[in-house]
Amino acid sequence: MVFDMDITRLAIAALAAVAVGGIAAALAFPLLAPSSANSRLKALLREDGAPPPRRSLFGRIAGGGRDSRRRQVQETLKQIEERERRRKDASLRVLIARSGQSLSVMRFYGLSALLGAALAAAPLAFGVPWYACAALGAIGAVAIPRRILGYLGKRRQEAFLDGLADAVDAIIRGLKAGLPLSDAMRVIASETGPPVGPEFLEIVEGQRLGVSIDQGLERLAERMPLPEVIFLSIVVGIQSKSGGNLAEALGNLSRMLRERKKLKNRIRSASQEAKTSAMIIGSLPFLVGGGLMVMSPGYLAPFFETAAGNLMLAACLLWMLIGVLIMRKMINFRM
Repeated sequence: MVFDMDITRLAIAALAAVAVGGIAAALAFPLLAPSSANSRLKALLREDGAPPPRRSLFGRIAGGGRDSRRRQVQETLKQIEERERRRKDASLRVLIARSGQSLSVMRFYGLSALLGAALAAAPLAFGVPWYACAALGAIGAVAIPRRILGYLGKRRQEAFLDGLADAVDAIIRGLKAGLPLSDAMRVIASETGPPVGPEFLEIVEGQRLGVSIDQGLERLAERMPLPEVIFLSIVVGIQSKSGGNLAEALGNLSRMLRERKKLKNRIRSASQEAKTSAMIIGSLPFLVGGGLMVMSPGYLAPFFETAAGNLMLAACLLWMLIGVLIMRKMINFRM
């Protein structure tokens, strides 16, 4: 009997070691593997180390404007990348602004504390151990409110993205009619519903306080951290520094926004089958277990009444969680 128990423990330890090693390898592989863009860049650098060919005087004069414009584009892209790095560590005030809720930080903390206290007191009244109630209260006070803010912010960003292409088209029509960019944005702010109208109204109202359109678009990119908004900020910023036909540049941006929207809808429809399959696979063990508990209550009793059953149940739930996270990673397509 002791020999059998030792073999069982060794088998469980070996399986646990293999599982932990596999999870660590799966998480560390994207960090250790070089990206395709970096590999292609290194390959290009290794192909030819010769200096570029010399150009004539006329070629240097003709290419001077293109070189200066290219440098301006590179500087603008570097600034956008720096702002994007800082935007990843968003403060609580920025998260509230992204969600579109008119809450102060202190009021948010108060509501979070009330939610945590409610989640901790409700299970305690039914005899749940105090440490489990404390854990639920901590989750309710810290994690759940921020998740709610993230959900509201993402839903607001999707609604903003649906109306951004039409707003850019309205700006193009205003520019072709002879209106300046600020007046075209004022038309959008007054005639477009939320969330597009109020966001452009922030830019228009900021001009009265001395905030330029470029800075207003940068603040818009902080409230709406979307690649499309960053593209709009880049286009307007480059055109304001280097000049050119802004209506033509925004027309290209509008076509790109609509193509990205079509591609996102195509990806969403293609991944819907995989999402449905993942939902069915993830819910099937719980449905089968619930059916067995209803038809034969004593069949699954050892899982809840014995220590070995509790250990096996916890291991099964852990593997279910890992499987759900892996399926979510596989079907979560991003552009």
